[in-house]
Amino acid sequence: MINLTFHSPEEEIHYPPITDYGIQLFIKRDDLIHPFISGNKWRKLKHHLFKAENESKTHLVTFGGAFSNHILATAAAGAKFGFKTTAFVRGEEVQNPTLTFCKIFGMQLIFVDRTAYRHKQALYQSHFRENQEAYFIDEGGFGPEAELGCREIIQELQQSYNHIFCAAGTGATGAGIINEIHQQKLKTQFHLVPVLKGGNFLKDDIKPLLISDFPFHLHEDYHFGGYAKTTPQLIDFIKDFSSKTGVLVDPIYTGKVLFAIKDLASKNTFAKGSKILMIHTGGIFGTLGMLDKF
Repeated sequence: MINLTFHSPEEEIHYPPITDYGIQLFIKRDDLIHPFISGNKWRKLKHHLFKAENESKTHLVTFGGAFSNHILATAAAGAKFGFKTTAFVRGEEVQNPTLTFCKIFGMQLIFVDRTAYRHKQALYQSHFRENQEAYFIDEGGFGPEAELGCREIIQELQQSYNHIFCAAGTGATGAGIINEIHQQKLKTQFHLVPVLKGGNFLKDDIKPLLISDFPFHLHEDYHFGGYAKTTPQLIDFIKDFSSKTGVLVDPIYTGKVLFAIKDLASKNTFAKGSKILMIHTGGIFGTLGMLDKF
């Protein structure tokens, strides 16, 4: 039986390039939830695991790229809670530390070309149509189960904030946060930072997951070239922040949202005395695919 509750602390961070503008910076350290099932990966998987258990499913099947934190989290969660796991991996067959960890946790990897990968339900059906024990989890855990789990980020907060920031890939985490801010009638302003180029599409993607049309800020100018893209400016910022705070952030998600906070602070976006919370969504292992940038 799955019976495990994780809570992450809210840590105040003193980082002059941000806090010298008269604001307080806090980070909700979801990266500390678990070494491998960290950040929003746990939150997005949690209710899938409950649902799979309730439906007597024993085989989790999911999707991701070669450095996907989600498939690594699924592999670790499967091993921890007694599920068999399989992942369809986008692209040609490769070996890297992330996939090696997945194999150590017992996950089967099926590499598929990028064209076939776009049709995830068809892939799933072609391999698992007759398997009554298989349970489908979309890329990144996206869907109502993920949104529900991510509401807990707000439910756990020990204090109030003027602004809450979160990086966005699929938008499920943002949807959960928005819904709980709305449910609790908080005055907090929510800021979503897409890590993909042209992130305006997230408005349409997350709309079906929202319980109400609730206003939020979408900052589309901090993608640094697109998903898993970066620049020397971002890398230098990450190195400076991590070396001065002891908090490791990655160049795919958390580094971009922190840079957005720094840039917006420098433009006097926030009132003096504002309390800002950044959600650390984990994803540190994604850095393994970009070590040459450092």
